[in-house]
Amino acid sequence: MRRRRSAKIIATVGPACSTEAVLAKLFEAGADVFRLNFSHGSHEDHKTRFDIIRALETKHGRPIGILLDLQGPKLRVGEFKGGRIELAPGAKFRLDLNPDWGDERRAPLPHPEVFRALAAGTDLLLDDGRVRLRVDRCGADFAETTVMVGGEISDHKGLNVPSAVLDLSPLTRKDIEDLNYGLELGVDWVALSFVQRAEDVSEARKLIAGRAGIMTKLEKPAAIEHLDEIVALSDAVMVARGDLGVELPPEDVPGIQKRIIRACRQAGRPVVVATQMLDSMVHSPTPTRAEASDVATAVYDGADAVMLSAETAVGEYPAEAIAMMDRIIYRVERDPLYRKIMQAEHHDPEATSADAITAAARQVAKTISAAAIVTFSSTGSTTLRCARERPGVPILGLTPRPDTARRLALAWGVHSVQIDDLHSFSEMVTKAVAAASREGFAKPGQRVVVTAGVPFGTPGATNILRIALVP
Repeated sequence: MRRRRSAKIIATVGPACSTEAVLAKLFEAGADVFRLNFSHGSHEDHKTRFDIIRALETKHGRPIGILLDLQGPKLRVGEFKGGRIELAPGAKFRLDLNPDWGDERRAPLPHPEVFRALAAGTDLLLDDGRVRLRVDRCGADFAETTVMVGGEISDHKGLNVPSAVLDLSPLTRKDIEDLNYGLELGVDWVALSFVQRAEDVSEARKLIAGRAGIMTKLEKPAAIEHLDEIVALSDAVMVARGDLGVELPPEDVPGIQKRIIRACRQAGRPVVVATQMLDSMVHSPTPTRAEASDVATAVYDGADAVMLSAETAVGEYPAEAIAMMDRIIYRVERDPLYRKIMQAEHHDPEATSADAITAAARQVAKTISAAAIVTFSSTGSTTLRCARERPGVPILGLTPRPDTARRLALAWGVHSVQIDDLHSFSEMVTKAVAAASREGFAKPGQRVVVTAGVPFGTPGATNILRIALVP
């Protein structure tokens, strides 16, 4: 099951791909990580899908990553008489804490934290930005607004406050219940929604306590203002373009996407580009040319992974969407321009022995035309450091821990393999050569570059580089 590409594919699991047969097709078509979206479905639904994925892993002998995506806080208006209203541009409209049914003049908004964050001139977005209000006057329990962009509003439509930082934890009671359930199951990654500041990631890290990697979803403008701090505290980052596109002008999103990818690559954090990548394939067997170009752009930018949402969760062509994404990535990575971009965007190593060794491994592999770079790591830090270098050869990531092997399924260029614990330097070289041959990365007479940290099992202690010949 060796992939022909370096960038990875995340597939969202949903009603369209809940059976063993369909999930097997998605994995065989190219899915490296499966996303369980806890905004939908019951715990029992997710456990059934989780068990199928783990059975697939056993059947194929390949580590598969499982991502739990938490819903996060959802700000919604209350209910209206008749279920819906029509707001005209220029009309006055009030939001308040009164739970009575709304009408064309007012609506209940049961979120006091929103009113505490408002000021005159603040914009409020309803129904994914289709309706826009501007605050004229506000207090602790109300906001008087003018309708800037009108339209229909129905019960429980969502509300966004793009220019304000809300006094809200990213983890609701539902999220904590979902998180505990997912961690008991054994998910590999947790996607954290509604992050506004670095402290939000720290809060989640205390609860997760190392039991899964934290993937911070960047979907709020406030988070972009604290980008470097958030990236530093995260294990991975997702460019959640759907929500970003609601709270920011659409023309701003492409530049922010590139900025996030660059920050993550510099910090050595895996970065995922998500939302509407092949959206037309929800109902069509082929994407638009613009969608194919969108996927290609993320790969040219150096993203570790690209994600499919509705395309696989509820789409009519889930396996075809995975196969299409696989082909696009494959073609991009064989474009001579791609390698030039990777080299041009390469960041200088930090002044540490671990970074120096990893940078040297990349250069040595290129100079001697090595078949692969083989990394040994208990925590995955050595392997992720190698992926950050974006070498021109595959990375074979060996680890004694199944959780590390599964997390590394997300990382650019890494073919992760679980092996037994190592006890000596000579054993390390022997197993590196054997794994490279067994997994189809090297033939007799070819060479591999081996990196590891000694003593084995010491996080971040990459301090050895060895060239080995495959017998």
